Amino acid sequence: MRLLFVKDFLDLIFPRNCELCGRNLIDAETCLCTLCQGKLPITNYHLRSWDNDLKSKIEGLTKVGQVMAFLNFSKSGKSQEILHKLKYRNKPEIGRYLGNLYGKLLINSDFFFNWNVIVAVPLHEMKRVRRGYNQSDEFARGLSEVLNIPVVQSLKRVVSTETQTKKSRLQRLENVENVFVVENPESIKGKNILLVDDVMTTGATLSSCANVLLASHAKNVDLACIAAGGKI
Repeated sequence: MRLLFVKDFLDLIFPRNCELCGRNLIDAETCLCTLCQGKLPITNYHLRSWDNDLKSKIEGLTKVGQVMAFLNFSKSGKSQEILHKLKYRNKPEIGRYLGNLYGKLLINSDFFFNWNVIVAVPLHEMKRVRRGYNQSDEFARGLSEVLNIPVVQSLKRVVSTETQTKKSRLQRLENVENVFVVENPESIKGKNILLVDDVMTTGATLSSCANVLLASHAKNVDLACIAAGGKI
């Protein structure tokens, strides 16, 4: 009873608000109110994860299994707004929240998965320290909590690349060449891996990471991201 009183008092002094509409959140809500959560542009890529336009996009770049995205990205849409807050407004909890949502969607739709570990696309250490967290790692941890699959820190970004935002597909591929290495190969050797990132545009970054993992004897790599679509 005392803890409940303290929580109610803190909510009164420091109200929790929806990240999209600003409404006060009730106890059962996290990050987004129920109304805004219902308006998220959720995809059905998990229903055709072996054959969709995302898989076609990376054809010839890497040899992976399933390719999925939780949200459709649209400029000035809900997905862009929430991703911008996740990446640039010091809101790591949004990444974990979205990972939880996607994990529940996969389980509730009877999606079959046999992943042994989840690996997040890493930030360069300088950028991670400056931001304070890796948004893709937060998404991975949210998935992990629901799917009960461990997250392993197997990849390291050894080159701090320029932003991909205004680059062409070819420039993006060249920008991430020889950027990633596997630090602890034993953690992924012979494993089925779910590799996750925040956004997939051309697929250059995810493909580069997948190739490094496969070269280090991962058994299979599937890809998942928070959103896929146009440029942020």
